[in-house]
Amino acid sequence: MRKKVGLLGGTFNPPHVGHLIIANEVLEALELDEVRFMPNKTPPHKQMDERVSEEDRIGMLSVAIDNHPKFQLELIEMERNGKSYTYDTIKLLKEREPKTDFYFIIGGDMIEYLPKWYQIDKLCQLVTFVGVRRPGYSVETSYPVRLIDTPEIHLSSSLLREKAATNGTLRYLLPDQVIAYIKENQLYEPRTGITDCERADH
Repeated sequence: MRKKVGLLGGTFNPPHVGHLIIANEVLEALELDEVRFMPNKTPPHKQMDERVSEEDRIGMLSVAIDNHPKFQLELIEMERNGKSYTYDTIKLLKEREPKTDFYFIIGGDMIEYLPKWYQIDKLCQLVTFVGVRRPGYSVETSYPVRLIDTPEIHLSSSLLREKAATNGTLRYLLPDQVIAYIKENQLYEPRTGITDCERADH
């Protein structure tokens, strides 16, 4: 029997309730066996915020998903060097798990960006894209994307980092465990000369 696994990639800097809601909605809608949260090591089109280490991004994600039995961590991109191209990642996962069907979850912003993805035509043969709507973005595409209706929640990670840096409230925006992790490890403290960039994967 084949296994059905969702993949939700991102920097997760920090992981917020929007990530969790999307993952859970897709899990239920497609009757997946699990959803794996896959943090990027080096996204192809994003400047990373150097204030937060890879270990801390993994740590925040671990506590965020800890209480959901069908949420897992997938660290394949963290274990590799170089840019995290989805095509290379999926090829490796398919080689490791030939009896697994992968469903790659993307938001409306990434649906618009699909024509620019590395080896997109080959990638479409390896994975099923699952699209969720994001306010302000079109979901029209010539590529095969299975659309799932989910609550449209748009949370900017850069805004959340800014709120954390200025001691603004994060309640109901991040899981309580993530808020506690940020405070305990003093993450996102202000530092001059660093610019937060919006997420733009692949």
